[in-house]
Amino acid sequence: MIQITKLTMKYLSFLLAVLSLINSSCSSTDNAHEVDIVIYGGTSAAVIAAVQAKQSGKSVVVVSPDKHLGGLSSGGLGFTDTGDKSVIGGLARDFYHRVYMHYADSATWRWERREDYGNKGQGTPAIDGDARTMWIFEPHVAEQVFEDYIKEYGIEVHRDEWLNREKGVEKSGDRIVAITTLDGNTYRGKVFIDATYEGDLMAAAGVSYHVGREANNVYDEKWNGVQVGVLHHRHWFASNISPYKVPGDSASGLLYGVSPEFPGDYGQGDHRVQAYCFRMCLSNHPDNRIAFPKPDNYNPENYELLARVFASGWRETFDKFDIIPNRKTDTNNHGPFSTDFIGMNYDYPEASYERRREIIKEHEDYQKGLMYFLTNDQKVPADVRAEMAQWGLAADEFTDNGNWPHQLYIREARRMVGRYVMTEHDTFSEREIIDPVGMGSYALDSHNVQRYVTDDGFVQNEGDIGVSPKGGAYQISYGSLVPKEEECTNLLVPVCLSSSHIAFGSIRMEPVFMILGQSAALAASLAIDQGIHVQDVSYGDLESQLLSEKQVLSKN
Repeated sequence: MIQITKLTMKYLSFLLAVLSLINSSCSSTDNAHEVDIVIYGGTSAAVIAAVQAKQSGKSVVVVSPDKHLGGLSSGGLGFTDTGDKSVIGGLARDFYHRVYMHYADSATWRWERREDYGNKGQGTPAIDGDARTMWIFEPHVAEQVFEDYIKEYGIEVHRDEWLNREKGVEKSGDRIVAITTLDGNTYRGKVFIDATYEGDLMAAAGVSYHVGREANNVYDEKWNGVQVGVLHHRHWFASNISPYKVPGDSASGLLYGVSPEFPGDYGQGDHRVQAYCFRMCLSNHPDNRIAFPKPDNYNPENYELLARVFASGWRETFDKFDIIPNRKTDTNNHGPFSTDFIGMNYDYPEASYERRREIIKEHEDYQKGLMYFLTNDQKVPADVRAEMAQWGLAADEFTDNGNWPHQLYIREARRMVGRYVMTEHDTFSEREIIDPVGMGSYALDSHNVQRYVTDDGFVQNEGDIGVSPKGGAYQISYGSLVPKEEECTNLLVPVCLSSSHIAFGSIRMEPVFMILGQSAALAASLAIDQGIHVQDVSYGDLESQLLSEKQVLSKN
């Protein structure tokens, strides 16, 4: 009996060990997801790519660090940078059609009558009745359209999931096998799409990229590197204004936001990126307006430069209060000192999540402080303060975030150095694109990059560029969406695509991101169907798919 008991105990121990392994396996399986296409990001490009993946019959999951989908399209940028709207096709055009259909319902005009709204867009009428598209919209409307896509196509979305950037990308040779988030969830796929503004998946996968402005001699460009002395738009100091705390006294120290560093020589490359800001949604309706809050760390001295700009006679405060439906705005940077927090984002592209949160909070505090200053400080002209008092944060927008946008405008961060690099020569249609997957048309647009002291002792901004593409619309190469083959063979990058700084200044518009997100998903589906690298997708096959989905590949 004793012998049998020992055998029984050994057998039971073995069974318990097996059960433990099974339980462990089940537990890990609960945290593992396997699909055809894994999309990392919550931007407009991510949602559109997921829709196309579903339409192509592929299983897909969106792993989104964001809780709100749509990026800037739902984060305050409602005054769409359209450029030539005729080259916006496919699902991107469908998005703007759905916006049109939303506003066709009279019940959506809550704070004003439709006939009182007007019809002003950026380079196009806000409402295009003939094409049944609407290019100007409220943030919550855009977000609802994206959420409708998710529900309609049954897309699996995992929100608030952050890639483990240190050890969360598993590769086998030149292929990504899986990604793991900080929560320990693993996502396995055949093809991956990085649709973030930062390019975190791309970077963690070991793909080459660039941060900052390339020197002009890298790609034989004119508008890329340091642009000292080049003054486009109206975002520079037109009057001689002292940058010192005591005007004219360099020993008194520099005012807040002015860099003591040498700005660099014309055409030189640097590490700097164009300024970020929040695209605020403001309202002047008394029943839908919240007064600008005073930040806890508010310091009026941070806005002394603006006070001096006003003292010089400048009066353009409200020139970029662009009107969107229901008596609201998409408020953007305008002038020499505005919502762009110039020079305070250089470390953002490569920064840790913790540091990025700090940078975002610094931008929020700066911009909230700016609005409070404009509304309350006696150094602001009385007429400006009086008009500012009519505005406030829209009470029915961003309701879970204190009515403040949930997305900082990351105008650029990392940019892949892939199989083909888009440069200003491509935007000027000076080179032939043999594999177009979409078109861009907006001006080569960079916001200011730095604020410095000139040789004669005055303050000036640098980096603001606005150059129209020669010939209007231009083609974007499929090669700019894929890494070099030796680096990764199953990754597509439609947002932080392969582009020089100044070419990206045009490509970086939200409609283009949607276009490229759809094209990336079509290429991913072909690569899966044929069991090939994304670099080996036949352009003939891809072109056929693109045209069938009504992507616009040429103006001819």
